[in-house]
Amino acid sequence: MIPISVFAGRKLAIFGLGGSGLASASALLAGGADVIGWDDNADSVIKATSAGIPTADLREVDWSRLSALVLAPGVPLTHPAPHWSAALARAAGVEVIGDIELFCRERRHLAPTVPFVAITGTNGKSTTTALTTHLLRSAGHDAQMGGNIGTAILSLEPLDDGRVYVIECSSYQIDLAPTLDPSVGILLNVTEDHLDRHGTLQHYAAVKERLVAGVQADGTAIVGVDDEWCAAAADRMQRAGKRLLRVSVRRPLPDGLYVEGETIMQAAGGSARPIARIGNIGSLRGVHNAQNAACAVGAALALGLSVDAIQQGLRSFPGLAHRMEQVGHKGRVLFVNDSKATNADSAAQALACFADIFWIAGGKPKTGGIASLASFFPRIRKAYLIGEAAPGFAAELDGRVPHVIAGTLERAVELAAHEADRGGFEEPVVLLSPACASFDQYRNFEVRGDRFRELVRALPGMVPMSSNG
Repeated sequence: MIPISVFAGRKLAIFGLGGSGLASASALLAGGADVIGWDDNADSVIKATSAGIPTADLREVDWSRLSALVLAPGVPLTHPAPHWSAALARAAGVEVIGDIELFCRERRHLAPTVPFVAITGTNGKSTTTALTTHLLRSAGHDAQMGGNIGTAILSLEPLDDGRVYVIECSSYQIDLAPTLDPSVGILLNVTEDHLDRHGTLQHYAAVKERLVAGVQADGTAIVGVDDEWCAAAADRMQRAGKRLLRVSVRRPLPDGLYVEGETIMQAAGGSARPIARIGNIGSLRGVHNAQNAACAVGAALALGLSVDAIQQGLRSFPGLAHRMEQVGHKGRVLFVNDSKATNADSAAQALACFADIFWIAGGKPKTGGIASLASFFPRIRKAYLIGEAAPGFAAELDGRVPHVIAGTLERAVELAAHEADRGGFEEPVVLLSPACASFDQYRNFEVRGDRFRELVRALPGMVPMSSNG
């Protein structure tokens, strides 16, 4: 835990007593603050009370005595309407912040030189966060990883000069961190997302940009410049005098990092040199992962890692579960768990990586179906359709891709494994990339991916992957 001492002797309210809320309450109490927690879910209040956290209905407290409201990131701050707790705080002139902000204030107070890498973007945040952490750890650093990737930031090990903090930040978390000031900030990309919480794409993009705009004076802002929002943000960073590293996977850059073929290039002063090769690293397949890798390499360079250490770290990166996760081989057949692909755009990134695909798709359908994936249909040798989306997907594939309505994941894996093995292709791939949510058959995409992995590893003759394969 990271005790938060900057509010010692002061009274704070916490709304939202899930993982990050409980961690915030414990960290504030450990630092000497007076805390009152509450949640709209009665069970969460009971859990917090049993953990020793004082609780009270925030509608009944004296807000004039409160120094801040710590809001859980999942609670609406502005759109579609402010949560009642945020409205009460604003009416009383009480600032509304989140756990990332608590970390930033404590770091400035106790250890302002401790390296702090903050990472955001619409897509690729988790992979970039995990890869940056892996590069640092493989080079011998104590890299603490948390934030939106799963571990609440205040649950990490205490601030120490020997540690590096690598934190994934969602737009919700950035919105609650007005003084976010990483030593290395990464903005990967911006595409339309979470407009229910931010109102407009312009506001969403502006929130994302704040992460790199707040980079410390001696720090580095790393910005992927392959979309118009981020390209404009990079130009603003440059005009503001920030130390800026542009990253592109679409074109060479005169200054920055870009990807040429399977090589990450570093350009400066009119010349370029190779920094790292990402070809044949299964966990980093695809253009989207090339961007993730280049940005992680940029962070590693900014933190002083050598080119040799970076290359070794890239080669040993195992990838993230459910994101192009290589589960194993059975003979020539590779099995890939991409359960995180809960919409067609995400599935497209996986389909682009392989040539002879035995595709398991379906679940709870999203708007638009799979019409946008038509350009990838020639790569698909057969599709195995599951869940509620199966009939609709079958209609879209009819006459274009051989397919069968398997119904369940169990049946789909059985059929795909058998037919991929007998298809005569040199490198066939059984790919779970559903292009759908999981909620018709599974609690979440993680449970769906875990079940796929379990089924694949139970196949006779399966050789599990230990890393990149």
